[in-house]
Amino acid sequence: MHERPVLVVDDDPSMRMALSESLLSCGYQVEAAVDGADALKKFTKGQFDVVITDMRMPKVGGMDVLRGVKKISPRTHVIVITAYGTVNTAVQAMKEGASDFIMKPFSLEDLESVVKNVFSHHDTNEGESRNKEETQSSSKEIITCDKKMIAVLELLKCVSKSKSSVLIQGESGTGKELFARYIHRHSNRALMPFVAVNCAAVPHTLLESEMFGYEKGAFTGAMQRRLGKFELADGGTLLLDEISEMDIQLQAKLLRAIQEGEIDRLGGRETIPIDVRIIATTNSDLKKVISEKKFREDLFYRLNVIPVNVPPLRSRAGDIPLLNEYFLKKYGELTGRKNPLLSEGAAALLQNYSWPGNVRELENVIERAVLMADRGPIQPEHLCLEGNEGEPIDADLSSVPLKGSTLWEVERNLIFDTLKEVNGNKTKASKILGISVRTMRNKLHEYEMTNL
Repeated sequence: MHERPVLVVDDDPSMRMALSESLLSCGYQVEAAVDGADALKKFTKGQFDVVITDMRMPKVGGMDVLRGVKKISPRTHVIVITAYGTVNTAVQAMKEGASDFIMKPFSLEDLESVVKNVFSHHDTNEGESRNKEETQSSSKEIITCDKKMIAVLELLKCVSKSKSSVLIQGESGTGKELFARYIHRHSNRALMPFVAVNCAAVPHTLLESEMFGYEKGAFTGAMQRRLGKFELADGGTLLLDEISEMDIQLQAKLLRAIQEGEIDRLGGRETIPIDVRIIATTNSDLKKVISEKKFREDLFYRLNVIPVNVPPLRSRAGDIPLLNEYFLKKYGELTGRKNPLLSEGAAALLQNYSWPGNVRELENVIERAVLMADRGPIQPEHLCLEGNEGEPIDADLSSVPLKGSTLWEVERNLIFDTLKEVNGNKTKASKILGISVRTMRNKLHEYEMTNL
């Protein structure tokens, strides 16, 4: 017998009995409610991990049961039962928090499979939900003290309420998806779905069905209807990540969907109205891609209503200390290390590195360093930065003494001592320190000017 109880809700006595007996035979504890009002009454008095409710019931219907349960206990799983032909209702239920739905007619095996699947996720979600609630806001946070970045965020907060399309451009690793989620979070669609499609990760032959869905029998292997990302994002936001990678033939269908506010499933006979806010991201120069006839100019202008350019990390070096602190705390907590710290030499290297991989690269470097530095502060040799040629640095910096009372002095002495170790070879020293040769020359010029 399963320890966790299930509440079955159906106004049809025969269906209610059949559901209850089926679940009892599978070993679940079951309590039945004769209608929606009875279900909410029983739910407030008892504890149920899963509620299975019919959608069509008089007075208090399945949607009312779903909303009532979620209002009282957001973590409780709700499975809705709906008749064939009312799939739109099921989709709406999913958007409002239903865990799954069962389409009539269904077999005992179908019912057991759905309930078992919900319970299989229950333990994991229960164990992780508290941590997720505590870290959700911080994991979606944009860490910055840069004035230009702050101005961009303020602008996005102002325009987030509109339905206008947004095109976010920036180098790989700058956090474009964070900006997309920021827009969604501050919009009037914040409680509706945020759905992301990585156009570069999905093969061109599958991307159309992934976005627009398909009907049963639309092609070989289409055993049942499948909703696409547009329908799943209805009422919310659809992120099209790496939009420049989308096949140009599919771009025409995307353009029509945006302009007309409707889509066609593959194999479908009717158009389906959709209400979706489009956000697209790219790390490519779309003007260049357009000139190469690989991207539609009309689609570019349709997407570029609100343009956003995310600056690379090297152009906002003032954010590096903030990001260091944030990632140190994050990975210190994940690895069980108490308050990991950067040595002055390590901090200097991070501050002067060019960061071709941007914030993502910085996060990866900090994550590795926290793992490698078992005791004491993180040292330069723990950072595993890459040189200008992209080869991992393999140098023993333990012989380079870190002298000086200020960070500026430590940085200067580290550069001079490293140059001494490599007999004045600026290229080799730059590679060891993880900075460009140009930065090395600028630093040396700065030190010479200071000594005048």
